[in-house]
Amino acid sequence: MGNLMGSWRYKEPSTVEECDSTWETDSESDELQPGGEEEDSGISESMSPADAVRDAEQPLRLRPVQCDLFPHGKFALLNFLSSSTRMKRSFYAAKDLYKYRHSYPNYKEPRRLNEYRNLRFYLNKIPLVPDGIYIEEILTKWRGDYEKLEHNHTYIQWLFPLREQGLNFYAQELTQDEIKEFQSTREAKRRFLLAYTIMLDFFGIKLLDKNGNVARAPNWQDRFQHLNESQHNYLRITRILKSLGELGFESFKLPLVRLLLEEALVEGTLPNMRHSALEYFIYTLRQHRQRRALLRFAQRHYQPPENFIWGPPKKKRIPASGSTGMKSGKNEVVEKSVGKARSPREGRNLEREADDMDDRKSGEWKTAKGSKVLQEGRGRVDLEEYIETIPL
Repeated sequence: MGNLMGSWRYKEPSTVEECDSTWETDSESDELQPGGEEEDSGISESMSPADAVRDAEQPLRLRPVQCDLFPHGKFALLNFLSSSTRMKRSFYAAKDLYKYRHSYPNYKEPRRLNEYRNLRFYLNKIPLVPDGIYIEEILTKWRGDYEKLEHNHTYIQWLFPLREQGLNFYAQELTQDEIKEFQSTREAKRRFLLAYTIMLDFFGIKLLDKNGNVARAPNWQDRFQHLNESQHNYLRITRILKSLGELGFESFKLPLVRLLLEEALVEGTLPNMRHSALEYFIYTLRQHRQRRALLRFAQRHYQPPENFIWGPPKKKRIPASGSTGMKSGKNEVVEKSVGKARSPREGRNLEREADDMDDRKSGEWKTAKGSKVLQEGRGRVDLEEYIETIPL
């Protein structure tokens, strides 16, 4: 009965907006940097499950699937060629990160005996499967071996475990009990941070201090060039960010995401990463305030600015008198004649006056509609720009 009630309380999100609460508790007063208020940017329409089902019925519209092996954009171009040119937030990405930030609602612990395999791996008691490699060998021999780190796809699930299944089905998912044990085991956490520095070096980044601050490593130019071209590593970064949060290093995520955003949007060294950083990396952060700060920073530097779709929703304006108002206006004129005798000429004048009012308001509505169409036209993106920012 308890499980039934728990399932009843949780409502599965069905749109990007339901998955993203970043701007719901927005407080401008304590977050804006000096220089004035940021301009609002509308959230574009999202892809709902109904859209996904409709896409599945059309074989040419292939949707990108997030995994730890294949690049994010492998099928995105085919999907784009058969769809509109309007950029959309990825519902898959939004829902995936929503579940992560909310500790996987409705997640059921595996019934098998919890062997703490991830913790035992980090204590150097068991090797990773299927390669049979111990953590100490990785920490002492793999640093700087970029070919091995690039082409081996079985170690990443062991180095950065999650409460979700990855591509390596031999790797065991984390459980709540194992997370608590891991966070209280000093040796495991020490090795975890060493593994983190190995991957940072692989990306061209170095860890500066125990607070998680990062900067460019001496090898940053070559590694950034490689990272910009090997987009499957963006999936690894998403996994690493999630794992940092699970194992007690939530504060390490903000400095890394900030650096990657600067390189992608300001320095221009990682231009292919900008969509991944905005669609995935930022939304691994659990604090609303941190996400808002990063998105405002990104909005200041994103080009072209009209294509930025991750900002706060536009403030709703009180609509001008619409069709209901027009009808009521006409009725009000006619109703003035009620209870008072009118001549046929006066009656015709009243009807003409009401028709003139309708014409004036109809003209206002057409003008408003025209401006709305113009605004929507600005939201459209060119083919090259869309390909450059295809979802993961």
